[in-house]
Amino acid sequence: MLSFDSIPARFHPVLQRQLALWQDRASDDQAQKLNDWVSANPESAGQLAKLWVTSDYAAQVAVDQMDHFLLWLAAEPFAHELTQEEMAGQLTLRLAEHKLDVSNDDFAPDDKEFDRQLRRFRRDMMLRILWRDFCRLADMSETTRDMSHLAEVTIQAAIAFHHHQLQGRFGIPTGKYSNTPQPMVVLGMGKLGGFELNVSSDIDLIFTYPESGETQPGDTGAKRSISNQEYFIKLGQKVINSLDTATGDGFVFRVDMRLRPYGQSGALVLNFDAMEEYYQTQGREWERYAMIKARVVSGEIMPGGEQAGEQLMDLLRPFTYRRYLDFSAIDSMRDMKTLINREVQRKGISTDVKLGAGGIREIEFIVQVFQMIRGGKDVRLRERQVLILLPLLEEEGFLPEGAAAELSEAYIFLRNTEHGIQGYQDKQTQSLPVDEPDQERLAWLMGYDSFEAFHAQLAVYRSGVNAHFQDVIAEPEDSKQTDDDFAEWEPLWPKQSGPDDVLPELEVYAQQLQDKGVVEPEQVAEILLKLLSSRSLQTMQSDGRTRLDALMPRLLALLSELQESAETLRRILVLVEAVVRRTAYLLLLVENPDALRQLVRLCGGSSWIADQLAQHPALLDELLDPRSLYSPPDKNALRDELRQQVLRVSWDDLEGQMETLRYFRMAHGLRVAASEVTDVLPLMKVSDYLTWLAEVILEHVLNLAWQQMVERHGRPQPLEGQPEPDFVVVGYGKLGGIELGHGSDLDLVFIHDADARGHSDGERSIDNQTFFTRLGQKMIHILNTQTISGKLYEVDMRLRPSGNSGLLVSSLTAFEKYQRNEAWTWEHQALTRARVVAGGERLTGEFESLRNNLLQQTRDDAALKKDVVEMREKMRSHLGTKGSEEKKAEQFHLKQDAGGIVDIEFLVQYAVLAWAVKAPELCRWSDNIRVLETLKAVDLLSDEEADQLIEAYKVYRSAGHRLALQRQPGVVGGGEFQAERESVKRIWGRYLGA
Repeated sequence: MLSFDSIPARFHPVLQRQLALWQDRASDDQAQKLNDWVSANPESAGQLAKLWVTSDYAAQVAVDQMDHFLLWLAAEPFAHELTQEEMAGQLTLRLAEHKLDVSNDDFAPDDKEFDRQLRRFRRDMMLRILWRDFCRLADMSETTRDMSHLAEVTIQAAIAFHHHQLQGRFGIPTGKYSNTPQPMVVLGMGKLGGFELNVSSDIDLIFTYPESGETQPGDTGAKRSISNQEYFIKLGQKVINSLDTATGDGFVFRVDMRLRPYGQSGALVLNFDAMEEYYQTQGREWERYAMIKARVVSGEIMPGGEQAGEQLMDLLRPFTYRRYLDFSAIDSMRDMKTLINREVQRKGISTDVKLGAGGIREIEFIVQVFQMIRGGKDVRLRERQVLILLPLLEEEGFLPEGAAAELSEAYIFLRNTEHGIQGYQDKQTQSLPVDEPDQERLAWLMGYDSFEAFHAQLAVYRSGVNAHFQDVIAEPEDSKQTDDDFAEWEPLWPKQSGPDDVLPELEVYAQQLQDKGVVEPEQVAEILLKLLSSRSLQTMQSDGRTRLDALMPRLLALLSELQESAETLRRILVLVEAVVRRTAYLLLLVENPDALRQLVRLCGGSSWIADQLAQHPALLDELLDPRSLYSPPDKNALRDELRQQVLRVSWDDLEGQMETLRYFRMAHGLRVAASEVTDVLPLMKVSDYLTWLAEVILEHVLNLAWQQMVERHGRPQPLEGQPEPDFVVVGYGKLGGIELGHGSDLDLVFIHDADARGHSDGERSIDNQTFFTRLGQKMIHILNTQTISGKLYEVDMRLRPSGNSGLLVSSLTAFEKYQRNEAWTWEHQALTRARVVAGGERLTGEFESLRNNLLQQTRDDAALKKDVVEMREKMRSHLGTKGSEEKKAEQFHLKQDAGGIVDIEFLVQYAVLAWAVKAPELCRWSDNIRVLETLKAVDLLSDEEADQLIEAYKVYRSAGHRLALQRQPGVVGGGEFQAERESVKRIWGRYLGA
């Protein structure tokens, strides 16, 4: 049996446990074979003992496949290096043994067996790679190269296997103009592209092909032709399933397709023209960064693949590398690192050797910033591997002398640490272990006697890396204020010196504040004394109190510039008390005067903002950069930012995805509120921003839910001759009308167009109606679930056909039938505000066509007026100001009282339903302002009437927004907006007779 001689005593119990597991399961014959091998190979046996101590995964593989493991041991594949060609040859032999080699005459397609053999091949290769790495038979570069070769040969095998079968069904994809066979070209991104895969890495891929066209039968015997796009989407889906799906044999590689154009919402495969169009017109800076490592990994598996790959790389090069020196790359890299730093701080993952300060990512950034700046002029900088580039950068004077060796040594250490962390249980993580036994095991693997010694060396490397990184991306100026700027305010905050501290008298304290120019000194003094005597401060740790003592003079200095200092202070102290046990946030405000200035400004302007920050202090990060705080992005930029943030969260990590989405929504909610209270954005732009934000989130939620459903059940299938089933999310109410406010619910309806007789194509197949119902349920779960960061949105589904008693998800046919035969007038009123906010293009077009048709029906005008007026009166009696006429005269409910917002909305809805039959243009828009402008343009309302309604609508909504930001109801004094109310009531009387 294995010897304990080379294993430190503290790990003997670990090895004993692994051996006991083997002995419990092994037959006498298997136990004897292992003993014989150990006796014949004492050096290798010592290596096996080390592997079993440092990798539970390797030990478990041996136990699960004993006979195979013994044969594997006897062959000693771990004893020598392996080229990519040799690795590919071994996989080909394995497939041929099972009649799965497409080049052999005895090829017998069996998808399940093919997937099984890929996974077993991966298992064998992983054992070999971990053995050589953990026993230091291989250096770090060999390990990452072998992992990259493993990915490449399995990708190519999957393409060959599935392409062979698909062309038998559909023929050969052929170029429309060249009339030549078209290959699928697969780009390996990130670490795969750089031959730097770690031992438990995802593979980031992009699928593409040269030319549009259709499949041709050729000599394949195919009887059905489809577009090249459809063909390669089917091929891509099958390749992903063969690599990514977890079975009883595990998986080959987790496949991440989110780096493709348009991310998860984009087509799975695009042709070269579409790729070029995207990167020339919409490519982002971070996509340039990603493209630096891009490499074609599909080879010549399909004829013409290598030549097409070269063509693609030539096409992408101008996007990746600018012909001029591009110093904007430093800003871009700084912004990307800021995003990562915020995530690290928010998630508490500073022990992450990849993303944390001084980690692997910072070394990659150092290299890639110079590639982006100078790679357009110096082709040598287009190299993909970090360890090759670092000496070149120093040689050219871009890094100081000695930096290349220092960073290379750190990089190798960090990557070896990463492999030790991941190889232990074959898990994709880069965080240092927290349990002492696991810490000691990692330290021993890395060559240290204790975790403390290992961790000290790790800290040295990380400190050096971070110093170099800061030198490269440092801000041009240091804008921080010095402590001297606030010294004169320090006497006004009594610092803690002992438990018997005596607080100043209220009158004395107020006079001191007044002498320094503080407005409302008595109220401010009272608030501060209450804080000083609070239990939360009495029990603060000394470090936290020191930080608070540093913050308060700075805060008082800024409050002295305000007219409403007491209320602003009260709002800010709610936040301060919320973070007394998380005082890193206090330090953030002390060390970033601009952030503190923004905090004072925004809390003074809005109690809603103050409440958001108190409930979610992580949002303080958003105050660090006023450029982004007061420069709201457009929808495409929002979509791009979300895409960047979720790229760092595994697709199957639903909790992580949900938290990322919630932070994203809160951060942008804060930005739009900040822009609103400082008058950077007018009302209409505020609503646009909030609506775009919801749409971008809904797009991602749909993609996330779809991905999880497909992984579990496969894709819903059409019946013969039907298109691929589609699904859309229809927004109603404020979302549909592009009028979302802070805290608005989302009124949604889900629609699909799948045939109920069809089923999904996965192992756990379900019928199409069930598939789409569960898809809708999953979306609602993601949106509605209360997490530590709250709900993403409140979702209201009551506007679907038959309301709460109806199906959660309707087919388009059922939706049409209900709208034509059963819907009430108020449901057609709601339809005037409906529009698709996420989902497939084809079904979007069909819904819009149906909506237009429904709204343009001829209606009985008298019956329509009666229904609209009755519904309006019913709403006003329930929701408007109640009481006597005198009581009603004292206040005005902006939304529900006569002459208010809902009157205008009902007027618009009546106009669309009554007049769209003769003015179809009215159906084009779903928002009230543009419908009113259209009514004016087609002479159905006079210029004066339309302008009065538009102006009244805007001022009401502006007032409502301002009140909402102060956490106040949408009610104003009875004397407010008299002219607007009279105008609305007059126009209402003219058209609706009441």
